[in-house]
Amino acid sequence: MNYAEMLAKVSTASGFIAALDQSGGSTPKALKGYGIEEDAYATEEEMFGLIHDMRARIITAPSFSGEKVLGAILFERTMDGEAGGKPVPAALQDRGVVPFLKVDKGLEEEADGVQLMKPMPDLDALLQRAKAKGVFGTKKRSVINQASPSGIAAIVKQQFDVAEQILAAGLMPIIEPEVNIKSADRAQSDTLLRDEILKALDNVSADNKVMLKLSIPAQAGTFDALINHPRVLRVVGLSGGYARPEACTELAKNKGMIASFSRALLEDLRHQMTAEEFDTALSSAIDEIHAASAT
Repeated sequence: MNYAEMLAKVSTASGFIAALDQSGGSTPKALKGYGIEEDAYATEEEMFGLIHDMRARIITAPSFSGEKVLGAILFERTMDGEAGGKPVPAALQDRGVVPFLKVDKGLEEEADGVQLMKPMPDLDALLQRAKAKGVFGTKKRSVINQASPSGIAAIVKQQFDVAEQILAAGLMPIIEPEVNIKSADRAQSDTLLRDEILKALDNVSADNKVMLKLSIPAQAGTFDALINHPRVLRVVGLSGGYARPEACTELAKNKGMIASFSRALLEDLRHQMTAEEFDTALSSAIDEIHAASAT
């Protein structure tokens, strides 16, 4: 797929985006969920090797195809690796799945109720490398823990500033200011975030569009104005700690919002499964998430 074909698919096709981008801090938990305990690896390289094997198994499974999976978000090491004997972005494109890349370097300590992204001094070089490998877009995550107007404004400004850098490199940015679903004032954070994003969208350069990855709102319909905004290519929802049944139920209440799930996609997969058992479990998860995304 060329860029225009990937753009058309992401903007109009039915499906969801698989988040396969667990990084250093979240990898042990992801491996444990997959049935691999921490005593199975001694070094970071071994750990990342095991998580790559898991991702390659998902990407090459028969049920993981562009029929229901629009895209997949990759960790940098995954982008640089192979699946089925091919570079991962190429393997995804061969299956009709659009590749995205996680580009943030983690979170700063909480201040003013939020966690901004750490600096990304090598972002331009990473974007050039990703584009050369056939990656369509990027994802970068911040976290909102409290309904702080100034903190949320700072997060949105940082996200959109970096989005302009990504657009200039010819890639599609997914802006992800995650609202912590366990926060006491979650609904207020959703509203503050929506209003800040609406203001920022008016200043997106040229005729560019962006994507948004948001926590499923506490009140259904809160993000309708973003879903329908002419500068937004697509709004995708993160599971945020919900188990898959609850995540799908909550997502389905928000018409036009599609899933971009990680743990909720992978929660039934185990290292010990046979190939047939693995694909059956993956297929069931894909079907459930696709159905919730199609409402």
